[in-house]
Amino acid sequence: MSIKRFGSGARMSQAVTHNGIAYLAGQVGNGDSMSAQTRDVLANVDKWLAEIGSDKSKILSATIWITDMADFAEMNAVWDAWVDADNPPARACTEAALALPKFKVEVMVTAAI
Repeated sequence: MSIKRFGSGARMSQAVTHNGIAYLAGQVGNGDSMSAQTRDVLANVDKWLAEIGSDKSKILSATIWITDMADFAEMNAVWDAWVDADNPPARACTEAALALPKFKVEVMVTAAI
């Protein structure tokens, strides 16, 4: 059983695979609105899943943190347009303070390869 790391730095890796499972780090994005940041975050998720040989249809679970539950519907509108409706993952969403004040949303996924 090998462990592979992708996008590694001194503090963390953007993705780690082990035993047919991919673990992505929390992804944040750019943009002034919740919609723009969510689209950017999900593009990052797509990018890392492709890098490791997976895709959104194989996401097993997703954890989403947003800074204000008032933006929940706006985030969900982008998520709903993006998620594979035939293969939706288990999902949790909670309100939380994120690493920098500019971030409105962070998404972390676990996926099969």
